[in-house]
Amino acid sequence: MTSGKKTKAARSSVQAARSSVVASKPKPWGTIIAVIAVLGLAGGVFGYAYTRIDEKNQRDAALAKWNPTEENKDPSDQIEGVVKQEYAAGKHVDATQRVAYNFSPPFGGPHDSVWANCTGVVYSSAVRTENMVHGLEHGAVWIAYNPDQVSGPALDTLKAKVDNQPFTMMSPYPGLDKPISLQSWGHQLKLESADDERIDQFIQSLRRNQYTYPEIGATCDSATFNVDSPPPFVAEAPGADAVPMEGGTQATDEMPQDGQPAPQASTPAGSQAPATGASAPASSAPAGS
Repeated sequence: MTSGKKTKAARSSVQAARSSVVASKPKPWGTIIAVIAVLGLAGGVFGYAYTRIDEKNQRDAALAKWNPTEENKDPSDQIEGVVKQEYAAGKHVDATQRVAYNFSPPFGGPHDSVWANCTGVVYSSAVRTENMVHGLEHGAVWIAYNPDQVSGPALDTLKAKVDNQPFTMMSPYPGLDKPISLQSWGHQLKLESADDERIDQFIQSLRRNQYTYPEIGATCDSATFNVDSPPPFVAEAPGADAVPMEGGTQATDEMPQDGQPAPQASTPAGSQAPATGASAPASSAPAGS
C-alpha cells in the first residue's frame, strides 16, 4: 500500500512539474505580431486593389455614353468645344514638302506617306506635323501640349493617358495657343487643364471610331518611322512653295502592309496647285453649337 501511494505521489509531482513548465513558457509574441502584420498588409493590399478596380469600373461606366454606336456615330458632338472639319483622305506629300495647314495643330489634310508611330508613344521632342497627321488618318488620337505651359504633374497626367495605349500619341507643340490640344481625324479640342474630363471623353469618342476616320483597319505601327529620332517639328510658317490643303498626291492604296506605306499614284509634282496660304476652314464652330 505504501508503495502504491508513493507511485501516485511521484506521478502527481511529475504532472505538476510539467504544468509548471507549460505555465512558465513565454508566449511567442514575435510570431503573433508578425502574423498580425502580414494579415494587416494583405488586407491593405486587397483593399487597395479593390478600390482601384472599383474606381476603374466607375470611370468605365462614366465613359460608356461616349462609346460610338450605330445610333450615336460621333459622341464628340456632345463635347463642348470640339471643332470639326471635313478632309479628303489619302493625299500624300514627300519628306521634303510642307503643307499649308488650316489649323494649328493640324488634324487632317495632306500628309507624309510615312505615318508617325502611334502605338502609345510619348515623344519627348516636337515631331513634324505632316507625319503626325497621317497617324490620325489611321484612327489615332494625338495629344499635343505647349511645353512652356505644361510640365510636372500635369505632364505626367497626360503621359498616363498615352503611354502604351494603342492608337494614341503625344508630343510637345511649341507655340501652341492653349496648354493642351487633342486631335483625331477631322476633330480638335483645345483645353486649359490636364485634369479636364473632356480629355477622356474625346479619346473614348474618337480613338478608332470607325465612323469618323478614313482608313478602317490601318495599323499604327510604322516600320519606316524612327521613333527615337523622328523628323523634327518646324516652327516657321510654310513658304510659298507649301502644298495647299486641296493639294497632295492621291495614294492608289492606303491600306498598309507590315507597317509600310502603300505605293502612291504617280502624279507629276508640277500638277499641284501653287500654295496661296492656309485654306479657310469649312466649319470651325464647336460641335453641338
